[in-house]
Amino acid sequence: MTKSADIARKYQRLGGKRIAKIDDNIISTRMWEDEPAEASAFWKKNVAGLTDEEQAEVISNLEETTSTKS
Repeated sequence: MTKSADIARKYQRLGGKRIAKIDDNIISTRMWEDEPAEASAFWKKNVAGLTDEEQAEVISNLEETTSTKS
């Protein structure tokens, strides 16, 4: 497992609710539900400070949105 995949899985195990939004090679996240404080803190500590490229790698390991939710 890559470092990015490991970060994404740890975040999800903490109850993180962000999901990947990949459209025309633009990678971002969406979140429709509140997430546990522990997951939010983990994201801020381990993902928010990464470069855009590193964040994209982590995000690409999250579940992806469906077109009906965008």
